Amino acid sequence: MKLLLCILLGGLVLTAQQPSRPRARDLGLKPGRYPPGPLNAITDVAGVRVGQVTLVEGDSVRTGVTAIVPHGGNPFREKVSAAMHVGNGFGKLVGFTQVDELGVIETPIILTNTLAVWTAAEGLADFVLALPGNENVRSINPVVGETNDGFLNDIRGHHVRKEHVRQALELAKDGPVDEGSVGAGAGTVAFGWKGGIGTSSRRVGSVTLGALVQSNFGGSLRMDGVPIPGPAGAANTPGDGSCMMVLAVDAPLDARQLKRLARRALLGMALTGSSGSHGSGDYVIAFSTARGRPAPTDDDISPLFQAAIEATEEAILNSLLRATTVRGRDGHVVEAVPVDKVRELMRKYGR
Repeated sequence: MKLLLCILLGGLVLTAQQPSRPRARDLGLKPGRYPPGPLNAITDVAGVRVGQVTLVEGDSVRTGVTAIVPHGGNPFREKVSAAMHVGNGFGKLVGFTQVDELGVIETPIILTNTLAVWTAAEGLADFVLALPGNENVRSINPVVGETNDGFLNDIRGHHVRKEHVRQALELAKDGPVDEGSVGAGAGTVAFGWKGGIGTSSRRVGSVTLGALVQSNFGGSLRMDGVPIPGPAGAANTPGDGSCMMVLAVDAPLDARQLKRLARRALLGMALTGSSGSHGSGDYVIAFSTARGRPAPTDDDISPLFQAAIEATEEAILNSLLRATTVRGRDGHVVEAVPVDKVRELMRKYGR
């Protein structure tokens, strides 16, 4: 396992982590019918970059920041068409109303923990306001999503700082995306197992669609329809938790069509066994990197709906399979989903 480490604010900051655990396709799990892009990641959509900072300090800090950057230009000057959809609104999604009203995103997207959203929003706004060309900007709409990692993380300690947001944005790159117990997924739990960051993509003709998720929700886990039992004494099975889902597409969909696309991501979440519980804050952010081209007809976008379902489902599976066992606050331990057991169940059900 390769780690890139630096000391920041007295804590250990992991900016890259690649445990030797499989992705879904390494186990033969291939949800849906459309093929993935070359990286099977949201960064298969040209221009999209991802940066992550993972905070691990002492026995109780297990949190972080994940940044999704739509393109390499000035996001405020080169806004992208966007939409958001609320599956269940028990969450703190900063920036929702302006995106819903205007149909554009003017900053990168930040994911973090529940009590860090306001700090992250301030850090993101500072970063964008400081970009060349924005010297006279007097209003900014930062977009920040969250899930609650308080079972493993000292969430009340406010360990995410503006500097971590800036670092994640500066580290954003194309290429492979770190998954599992990293970034905003460092302390999350899904189906009682260790959740985290996951990503996937689909190719539909010449169009690429990518998904990135922060999994932290409950239900009855299914992989390719096969039930995967949760561990005894699980943290959030079958109940509460949240999921942030981000979709990127290089087709010139307008905001109305992107909202329709965003709704389909929840079907992918449902295929993994989500219960959509009372305390689950489930949000989808969808954006298009294509600018200056007319939107396709509605009749042409049904295949993209299917791709959104497939990519979201696989991204959630990757978030679980790539996650590592984590010990955190108050000695709580959340185990990684056991890969050997998954293989055994797949054979049992003829997969």
